[in-house]
Amino acid sequence: MTKKSKYKLTLYIPETYQIKVPGLLDKRWSDWNKEMTVTVEYNGYGEPITILTGTLDQAALQGLLRKLYSLGLPLISVEWVESLE
Repeated sequence: MTKKSKYKLTLYIPETYQIKVPGLLDKRWSDWNKEMTVTVEYNGYGEPITILTGTLDQAALQGLLRKLYSLGLPLISVEWVESLE
């Protein structure tokens, strides 16, 4: 049985998100947000997937998603990483 979280997301409180896009993104993406980490994993076909993980409020998250869109990068996933606190 899974415990339901009583936590409620808001528009203005920063939360941690993990965004996956195909291909290799430069480590300079972490400069966009000092708390953002950039890692790379490979799918079953040996193709790279870049994972951006960082703490952003909803406005910054939307800005990042627009930036990825303007670069023509499709999203594999966007996930909220629920805090264990």
